[in-house]
Amino acid sequence: MIRLRMMKIDSGQGSKKIAGVLLAAGLSTRAGSKNKLLSLVGDRPMVTRVAEIALAGKLDPIIVVTGHDAKAVSAILTGLDIRICFNPDYRDGMAASIRIGIASLSNNIDGALIMLGDMPWLRDSTIMSLKNAFMPLTGAKILCPVCHGRLGNPALFSKHFFGALMNLSGDRGAKQLILREHASRIEVSVDDVGIFRDIDTLSK
Repeated sequence: MIRLRMMKIDSGQGSKKIAGVLLAAGLSTRAGSKNKLLSLVGDRPMVTRVAEIALAGKLDPIIVVTGHDAKAVSAILTGLDIRICFNPDYRDGMAASIRIGIASLSNNIDGALIMLGDMPWLRDSTIMSLKNAFMPLTGAKILCPVCHGRLGNPALFSKHFFGALMNLSGDRGAKQLILREHASRIEVSVDDVGIFRDIDTLSK
C-alpha cells in the first residue's frame, strides 16, 4: 500500500521553471511495422496530442526527443511551440533519449517532467498538479502522480537529479531512478487514469 504524502503549497517558493522532455524516439516494435506515435487518436496523431497536453500544462521549454522516423515525427509537430532534439542512439533504449533531453536544458531550469509519447489520455490538469506540488527550495525531490493507489507517469525531477538522469542506461528509462531514490519521492494524488494508459500495440 502506497502512503501519500500531503504537501502544503508555499507561496514563498517563487517562480518555478519546469521543462517538459517528451520521449518520441522509440522503435515501436510492439506495434508492428507502423510507428504508433504517428497513428491517429481521434483526429490527430498520438504524439501531437501528447505535445498539446504538455503545452496546455504550460511546461517551458518543451523538448521533443526524436529518433525512429524522426522526419515524420518532426513534420507532424510543425507549428507547435516546442524544440526538437534528435537522438542518434535511439536504438539503445529510452535512457539515451532522456540524456539528450536533459542535456539540452539551460542552467536556469528548476525541474523537468519526463513524458512518454504514447500516453495521449493524460490530463493537462495532472501536469499542473505536479507543477503546483513542486517546491524548488525543498531540494532533491521526484514527484510522481498516484491514482487509486498506483504510481503512474509522467514524473517530475528536480534539477538535483539531472546528473543521475544523464547516467541512466537501457530501456527502463527513469523508472530505475524513481525506485532507487524512493526516499526523495513525493506522491501527488490525481484523478486521472491516463497516467497508466499507454499504447503498446495499435489494437489497444
